[in-house]
Amino acid sequence: MQNSVSAQSDPAILTTAQAAVEHGANANFISLGFGITALIATAAVAGFFYAYSSSVMFGLNVVAPDVALKAMQGINAEVRNPVFALSFFGSAVMLIAATTIMFMQGNTASALWFSAAAITYIAGGFVLTMAINVPMNEALALIDVSSLPDPAKIWVEYENPWTFWNHVRTGFSLIAVAMAGLGLWALR
Repeated sequence: MQNSVSAQSDPAILTTAQAAVEHGANANFISLGFGITALIATAAVAGFFYAYSSSVMFGLNVVAPDVALKAMQGINAEVRNPVFALSFFGSAVMLIAATTIMFMQGNTASALWFSAAAITYIAGGFVLTMAINVPMNEALALIDVSSLPDPAKIWVEYENPWTFWNHVRTGFSLIAVAMAGLGLWALR
């Protein structure tokens, strides 16, 4: 009892204890901020991919193949913009940053979840996009749709594999979102 009374009455001990509590709160606040930002960016890109899987490609499949090809060319030409870049590139950066900060602050369980999310998104969302979907989009951009004898054939050759790989990157990205969510949950 004596120790607690003297610890409460000693200003130096109180100041040190208060600083430790504030430092811990600030550390968790920083981890939480980076974690939430990483989660939002990853959810945004997963939602972007999901929109193609759940509606855009269905919509393009019900219009004439030449219209679908031209529409996809237009979409691909405009997708490289700052808003998309924030989520597509930002997810990888923020997941790695959140992982690093959480490890540095001793939030090991959270850091492991964010690390798993980073690996999953980077391999299954980012790299897959750059290795498969982007080259397909670039090849499509070179086609003069108005001179095609059979636009339906070209659309099917493009749409089937592109959609399959979009489903795959959507799945990986959604798994990364779930892992980041578990990382935030473990931070509490």
